[in-house]
Amino acid sequence: MAEYESYLWKYADSYEFMERAVEGMPPLIICVACNGGIQGKEYNSNLPETADEIADSVYAAYQAGASMVHIHVRDPNNLANYARTTKDWLEVNRKVRARCPDIIINNTTGDGMDMTMEERLSCLDARPEVASLNLVPDMSKFKMKARKPPLPHPHPEVEYDGCLPFSYKIVNQFAGEMKKRGIKAELETYHPGGAWVIRDLIQNDLIEKPYWVQTVMGVQTSSFPTVENVIVLLRELPEGSLWLCSGIGQFQLPLTTLATLMGGHVRVGMEDNIYYRRGEKLKSNAQVVERAVRIARELNREIATPQQARKILGISETASIYP
Repeated sequence: MAEYESYLWKYADSYEFMERAVEGMPPLIICVACNGGIQGKEYNSNLPETADEIADSVYAAYQAGASMVHIHVRDPNNLANYARTTKDWLEVNRKVRARCPDIIINNTTGDGMDMTMEERLSCLDARPEVASLNLVPDMSKFKMKARKPPLPHPHPEVEYDGCLPFSYKIVNQFAGEMKKRGIKAELETYHPGGAWVIRDLIQNDLIEKPYWVQTVMGVQTSSFPTVENVIVLLRELPEGSLWLCSGIGQFQLPLTTLATLMGGHVRVGMEDNIYYRRGEKLKSNAQVVERAVRIARELNREIATPQQARKILGISETASIYP
């Protein structure tokens, strides 16, 4: 039996939950989503944008208990925009690895709203160990706050109303590129329809157990971030799935607690929420990692080290190297 198999179970099965509650839940993987591709310092001055800021922020979160980091990279020539070249991704990944020798590096392929699919794939040649994979079209409507001086690269308020057209063909292409490079796909599902796409990827031999599935709760056109909807999504996951939960905005804290209680894994950080509590902005990503650690310990969950997280995910125990 592969070592990761001992960490697999049906999260929505009441009887398995009771057994795990008695026997002990598995170590908790904390993924820090350190920045994001939409909001910048115009929303929270503590949000990291440059390569050095990202590395410093991730290091503090790593020291606090994060075993994985989900990264968005900015264009160094325009910090209000997204990186579109492997060179920019490599700079950030190298600096994160230099500070955090064994953290799992997870790059996004779901970056800026106006990027081409080829630009989204540019992060894969920067040798992440995990990469996010959107499973369904992403429809959004929002206003981006004006970015004002003295922030570099200011811009006026921007209104967005559009859709990222992820199709079966595109999702298969992305998964194939990840498999070719030995990168584990983080399967991001926003509603029950994502389960169809996961099964298509399995049938096409493009992903391997354990399937690393993130339920994204509270994004526009995703399932509403309720306990009932989380359980519905979990019931649709194929056998051999590991569950990572992210809650957006004010839903980050309750869904972090829910996933920890239910034996899943959690994603916290400034990509998903810029506030610590109502009216109080986050000072750092480490602040919410520390809170996730406290919640886990109160619920008798061990915090997974990067080495434990690698075993749980079934990925290389040797961290990627950036010379």
